[in-house]
Amino acid sequence: MNDDAIRLRSVSRRYGSGGSTVTALDEVSLAFPRGTFTAVMGPSGSGKSTLLQCAAGLDRPTSGSVAVGGTELTGLSERRLTLLRRERIGFVFQAFNLLPTLTAEQNVALPLRLAGRRPSRAQVRGALARVGLEDRARHRPAEMSGGQQQRVALARALITRPEVLFGDEPTGALDSRTGREVLALLRGMVDREGQTVIMVTHDPVAASYADRVVFLVDGRVNGESVGAGAGGIAARMTELEAMPC
Repeated sequence: MNDDAIRLRSVSRRYGSGGSTVTALDEVSLAFPRGTFTAVMGPSGSGKSTLLQCAAGLDRPTSGSVAVGGTELTGLSERRLTLLRRERIGFVFQAFNLLPTLTAEQNVALPLRLAGRRPSRAQVRGALARVGLEDRARHRPAEMSGGQQQRVALARALITRPEVLFGDEPTGALDSRTGREVLALLRGMVDREGQTVIMVTHDPVAASYADRVVFLVDGRVNGESVGAGAGGIAARMTELEAMPC
């Protein structure tokens, strides 16, 4: 089995045409090994979200290739790409995106129901237990704190047992204490269960929970950091943001 959960080879993504072309990613090659936690950082407009979208199969590169495990995404039909995302990839966003009329357990079960599968109560309760919310199964989003809602969103992403979990600013809407609780959950899933996590963030504290930090500038990789603390990551970001355009 390929040891990389995700691999990008010379991936470029351009928008527009002619003189109005914008290059969001420029020949990016990266590998994300299985069972690791990677944070992606960079100044505004550096290509972080585009990288996540291309790596997760939400957007198609203009050139280059993306592979999820041993599956090359280039050339997959929209239907097959949708099935791959549904079955092998999980997403957690800054906005919790929970349906307000559904309980926690109904929200968590939704991905399987949309796929035409009937999840067992044990599956759903097990996913909630992984994020410490088994006792909130019958609560609706309005009856839970922001941190609890994000943990429900995390359980929903994990119910399909995805190979890769993508986070787009997953703690951006949370206070610092609650954000740390969610990050500790992600860190524990990597360490104990071998989950692969790729997280876009602007927060050096959040990035410090990762095994490594990949820095982007103007759509290109501008170095990596392994084992750095929040202070070192913040200093590196200050350097990058001061670079001339």
